[in-house]
Amino acid sequence: MDRIDRQICGLLQEDGRATNAEIAEVLGVSVSTASDRVRRLISNGTIKSFQARIDTRSAGADFCCFLLIDMVYDGEQAAVEALSARPEVLELHHISGPHSYLAKIRVSDASALEAFLQEAVKPLAAVHRTETFFSMSVRKETSAVKITPPGQA
Repeated sequence: MDRIDRQICGLLQEDGRATNAEIAEVLGVSVSTASDRVRRLISNGTIKSFQARIDTRSAGADFCCFLLIDMVYDGEQAAVEALSARPEVLELHHISGPHSYLAKIRVSDASALEAFLQEAVKPLAAVHRTETFFSMSVRKETSAVKITPPGQA
């Protein structure tokens, strides 16, 4: 990615609905150049998708928690697939340290979390132990990544 591609990605992370004309104006390029570059960034997989960010309270998923999951090897892949398929699981990370996975969960309330744990997590054969942390409030939540200029690490 060159400087213009990086700027396009930055603009689209701020506003995924920005038009090619708006992108072109900000970057000082033609609309066809902006359009071609956006299309290329999508086709090469740099831009994965365009999504709306939904207010969690409006969606009935304002209760956020983080679940540390310890798994045994036997059945781990099936457990990961089952958890990944659940809409309550926003993120699932294979992590280093004493735990196997870290999951970010969003549900409506503590009762919904309890039901999720009872129905979706505890029945999984590979799950050995879990530990849950509740988010009391969100100070920052984003999926935007820092876009490093070319040649910088």
